[in-house]
Order: sequence, then C-alpha cells, then structure tokens
Amino acid sequence: MSRRDASCSCGQLRLSVQGEPLRVSACHCRECQRRSGSVFAVQARFPIGAVATHGTSHAFVRTGDEGTSCRFHFCPHCGVTVWFVPESIPGVVSVPVGVFADPGFPPPQVSVYEVRRHPWVGLPHGIERID
Repeated sequence: MSRRDASCSCGQLRLSVQGEPLRVSACHCRECQRRSGSVFAVQARFPIGAVATHGTSHAFVRTGDEGTSCRFHFCPHCGVTVWFVPESIPGVVSVPVGVFADPGFPPPQVSVYEVRRHPWVGLPHGIERID
C-alpha cells in the first residue's frame, strides 16, 4: 500500500495518507479560486481512516454554493490549507494536491464548476466535466 506525505510551507502542519485517492478533482468554483490563489484548485479525496494529521491547525468553515459546509484546516504560521472536511461527504478528507509536492500524483478524473472555468485552462482529455 502506498503512503504519501503532505505538509504546509513551514512544515509545522503535516498529513500522511495510506493508499490511493478515492477521487482527484479540479474545481473551478470562485471560492476554490480564492482559497488556492489560482484559477482552479485540485484536490484528492481519501477515506478518513487512511489519513493521519500532525501539528496544530486552525479551521475555517465555509458554506458552498450547494448550501453545505466545509471545514478547512490550515497552518496558523504560514496559512497553507493542508486538508478539508466536506460536510456533504461523510467519512472523507479532501487534500489539496499541491501540498503533496509530488509531480507523479495522479491527474484529476473530474472537473467541477466547469461554467466558471477560465477558457484558457486545459485539462486532460477524457476527463469527466460537470457544470
């Protein structure tokens, strides 16, 4: 079983996951754009039992377009979000793919909020697209 390690920029907040992600998605919603500081965010879902966290996090709860909330855990020192827990998907922890800093990480399988995708953003061919 594979293990992957992730961390914030300063290394104080870390996360380890066992096994492959349940799903990797690219999200183009405005809030993910703001959270990531980019034009979209890519995150991987893992079963909660496969995730171990280390360090101190602060949390920010945000209500999304669908009316459900997510609890974002970020480092109080450098501000990087290392994981978040979507209320709408019990038993799952989502991890921004960038905190793994692994160019071999699996690509996204689905792209969500396509209606808000910047027209110049290209994603893998054959990816599932959801408006």
